[in-house]
Amino acid sequence: MNGGTSSSPKVSVVVPAYNCGSHMEKLVDSLLRQSMPAAQFEAVFVDDGSTDDTPARLDALAAAHPHFRVVHIENSGWPSRPRNVGVAHSRGEYVMFVDDDDWLGDEALERMYDCAVTHGADVLIGRMAGHGRGVPRELFRRNRFDATLANSPLIDSLTCHKMFRRAFLDEHDLRFPEEWPRRLEDHRMVVRAYLLSKKTCVLSDYTCYHHTRRDNGGNVTARLLDPTEYYAALRESLDIVDAHVEPGPLRDRLYRRWLRHQMLDRLRGRRMLDAPPEWIEQVAAEIRDILRERFGPGVAAGLPPTYRVVAHFAEGGRMADLRRFAGWEAATTAAARVERCALDGATLNLTVAGWLESDGRPVAVRRSDDRDLLVLPVEDVPPDLRDVTAALDRGRLDVVARRQGSNDEVFLPADTTSERVAGPHGTSHAVYRAAVAVDFRTVNGGRTAGTWRLKVRVNSAGWVRDVPLPLLVRCAADGAPPRLLDENAFFPRLRRAVRQRVPVGLAAFLTSGRRGG
Repeated sequence: MNGGTSSSPKVSVVVPAYNCGSHMEKLVDSLLRQSMPAAQFEAVFVDDGSTDDTPARLDALAAAHPHFRVVHIENSGWPSRPRNVGVAHSRGEYVMFVDDDDWLGDEALERMYDCAVTHGADVLIGRMAGHGRGVPRELFRRNRFDATLANSPLIDSLTCHKMFRRAFLDEHDLRFPEEWPRRLEDHRMVVRAYLLSKKTCVLSDYTCYHHTRRDNGGNVTARLLDPTEYYAALRESLDIVDAHVEPGPLRDRLYRRWLRHQMLDRLRGRRMLDAPPEWIEQVAAEIRDILRERFGPGVAAGLPPTYRVVAHFAEGGRMADLRRFAGWEAATTAAARVERCALDGATLNLTVAGWLESDGRPVAVRRSDDRDLLVLPVEDVPPDLRDVTAALDRGRLDVVARRQGSNDEVFLPADTTSERVAGPHGTSHAVYRAAVAVDFRTVNGGRTAGTWRLKVRVNSAGWVRDVPLPLLVRCAADGAPPRLLDENAFFPRLRRAVRQRVPVGLAAFLTSGRRGG
């Protein structure tokens, strides 16, 4: 082991590393920028038998920074053992797991630790931003200082990139499984932690963790998924739930997390269409078996309508219908129009409407026996599965501000309504409307410096689709008065200005390209 400090730190950051090379530079830089003093935390890198220059890079870092330490182990081929070794060598009151190609917000450790200590948390989850990969959304709508699996969408966040009280990990022997199956190792550890935790907190007012996907797909856990191993691991996650949660609505709701994300999502849209046919047949067979063996009727019945349809096809082995439905879903997008937009001082006033489309046409329903039935491209789907009446009423339109560069995302407070709009041949479709009135200087806790792209998120009937708006909000500094840029108005003005100021031929050349090209 290289490096080390003398006193016990507040936080130990445990990082499994394998052939990461320069990919870990963002993480290292973020650790060196932490607002928590270096004497109060340590970074424990566990090199999992790297074969490139990673060991030398880590040793050099440990030599240069006393609060960085390195442990070298033989290659295990998976993050579980490096993480467990990192915990064994850590000395902090709390342990934070970070992957070698992700990075932390500058104040992440200080804010997370202070929140955990203030509320006596066994588990602390900091808001995440995704860079080329998805992160939980609903969980981070607000701070949650007493979150449980019953009162919040904790189950949406099963990666290990969280802060855990070290004594809590030791008390319950919470470690990552190293034996076969290795897949979903973080799910099995984290769901046990949620079920055993006396206090779990969610810190949503600061982006603590930046979750990224390497351009070459080389994340530590990026491996070809073997359906047999993967779904054996999923069954073990269900076994953990069974051991702690009695049969009933809560257990069914927890089951739905794996049913949606690890099972049915693989049989939807481009994800299914782009997969090798033989492989997707194996996946579908595993899903069919779990549906039949493990899930009662209440599990799938609680899904949004489109998921219920996919589950129905999967359980029945209807591969051709799954493919037809996936092709239709792959063309499903969100559409939106800005109905009002103005900046009154620092207050952004915005009204926007949004709806779902497939292949350029609104996703339609047809009224039958006082129910709205989804119009599908597949025959022989029971009306109860196509019934979206309640789902359309529960649907919503969120307005989201996303900061360029950092990818911080915040929900803007909005009043939402919905209506049915008549279409051709006796059909209709749902249109959602959101009205925003917010002092932009207060957005993101007042940390507003930068350029924010506004977009809308349509959430209806099991689909969640984003569509960017042609609106940018720019703040010169935190809390500074914002400036609003409407790209639809800006580019025509730019073209007119160019034509007025340069010769005709050159103006035509400068303004003839595609916008933004």
